[in-house]
Amino acid sequence: MSAPAQSVLPAALLAELYAGSGAGAWDMTLADFTALLEALVAKFASSGVGSAEAETFCRALKLEELALARACAAGHERAWETFLTRYRAKLYDMALGIAREQSAARDLADSLFADLYGTTLREGRRVSKLASYTGRGSLEGWLRTVLAQEFVNRYRRQRHTVSLEEKVEAGVQFAARVSEPVPVADSRLQQATAEVLSALDAEDRFLLASYHLDGRTLAEIARTLGVHESTISRRLEKLTRSLRKHLLTALSRRGMDRRQAEEALTVDVRDFHLDVRTQLTQENDPTAFSKQGLRARAGDARD
Repeated sequence: MSAPAQSVLPAALLAELYAGSGAGAWDMTLADFTALLEALVAKFASSGVGSAEAETFCRALKLEELALARACAAGHERAWETFLTRYRAKLYDMALGIAREQSAARDLADSLFADLYGTTLREGRRVSKLASYTGRGSLEGWLRTVLAQEFVNRYRRQRHTVSLEEKVEAGVQFAARVSEPVPVADSRLQQATAEVLSALDAEDRFLLASYHLDGRTLAEIARTLGVHESTISRRLEKLTRSLRKHLLTALSRRGMDRRQAEEALTVDVRDFHLDVRTQLTQENDPTAFSKQGLRARAGDARD
């Protein structure tokens, strides 16, 4: 029998993340938590990922919300009660914002609650939509996206069963918003993103494009620039924090309050009408980047 593959996530790191996630409160074992993180790394991180890159990926996850969602999906009643306390009112508010009508919003939210709880069975096991939440964005943002998608799906089903003439005769008002669900990025976020990315220097743009758009590993980027992998890891972590701070400031200047700005940042970059790749790859010449500059930016003068 062959030995099981060794995890790229160190045991000490897994124990730290497990404790911070609060998964133990929902009776999730460290072994189950480890298997969950390893599955997410295998699914979303670059192939041949190293321990430093895997750690960066896992630390960016919303681990407390992920543990709660997966516990609900597994049928943990206390976790479900906590979920309802935190999100029931928000879900109804979000549904009203999407459907624009009280009874339709209530029906939309109630339908989603059934899917989240898992009222259907597959091969004798309950099926909860919460099992598909991966923690890569906030749970609230994910719920809004799921609600909007269900609203669009309902509209499409209705469109196939009811003729246009019948709808017009019934006085139905057709709004352009129906074809574009709520999760599409706010134009202010796109403007703020363009502003913040345009202010980056060539080194920072190259790092972001290489890692997030081209899917290159930390080791590959480090070899290209002639520095240590840990230097790239630290630089990306600092750069991500800095970008978030500047984006929140830029959104505030455009009239968003703190909560709105935080929620706006949960939008997937693929929903943008902004060409992020062009913003990040213009005038990038990695041979012009200095090792000293990257080390200094990473806050580490040693390699």
